[in-house]
Amino acid sequence: MRSRRSVLAVPGSNPRFLEKAQTLPVDEVFLDLEDSVAPLAKEEARANIVRALREGDWSGKTRVVRVNDLTTQWTYRDVIEIVEGAGEQLDCLMLPKVQDPTEVIWLDTLLTQIEKTMGYEVGRIGIEAQIENARGLVNVDAIAGSSKRLETLVFGPADFMASINMRTLVVGEQPPGYAEGDAYHYILMRLLMAARSHDLQVIDGPYLQIKDVEGFRRVATRAAALGFDGKWVLHPAQVDACNEVFSPSQEDYDHAELILEAYEYYTTVEKRGAVMLGDEMIDEASRKMALVVAAKGRAAGLRRTKRFTP
Repeated sequence: MRSRRSVLAVPGSNPRFLEKAQTLPVDEVFLDLEDSVAPLAKEEARANIVRALREGDWSGKTRVVRVNDLTTQWTYRDVIEIVEGAGEQLDCLMLPKVQDPTEVIWLDTLLTQIEKTMGYEVGRIGIEAQIENARGLVNVDAIAGSSKRLETLVFGPADFMASINMRTLVVGEQPPGYAEGDAYHYILMRLLMAARSHDLQVIDGPYLQIKDVEGFRRVATRAAALGFDGKWVLHPAQVDACNEVFSPSQEDYDHAELILEAYEYYTTVEKRGAVMLGDEMIDEASRKMALVVAAKGRAAGLRRTKRFTP
């Protein structure tokens, strides 16, 4: 699994932003051809993105391009020009406003045709599916299982809020009048269950109040607590908070590695299945939970500061 703690959105129509994005400490950058690019600028944005992918230094970052959705006249040219022009420098395509599994299947088929034509490795380029309306959420299980290329489900909150007539203009915040609980809990959990049942990652969408870093941190913490793998960032000010929220603490990471090391020792050397690690009983379920935290810590570049001693 690729690390996707922080996912930076970059308009393909802005060469300065494309250059700046290469210097930011984010896990993924998606170069956008959709909402952030005006209709008359889309053709130029494709050329900008191909040039940026081919000539830029994206070391350590997952490289993604968001194409336009399948209700538009731009999608097929987006896919063909980007993949033929820079497919070897591309990790995934993001398909927005996915409502039905056939849309992902269409993209998978077209990618396969281009890969065969260009001599690329077939199946290497992944797909991210963005869920942005009620129909997409209702069909999310089928969407999650629609393609072996699919790596990630992505929540698109602004379009989703509009699609269900949610009475607010502040993306990601609780709607006025919703005094108890979390208005987004069902949506986030629904996406999470579909993703995990198909071994996919799941990413929370943007927080548009880009100067309110504490508000961003609060909303990101909610998604991280549920089990989301990361969140979009729209501004450099959000990056550090995002990486921190979606990484385990050093203490939790060390503890997870200790559980894995201790459990391996006790089950193989002493041949016991349920044992004590200090004052804590650990077993197979503990191992599974520790694997999750340890994997996130390793992806975040954490290093162990404690070792297990029998």
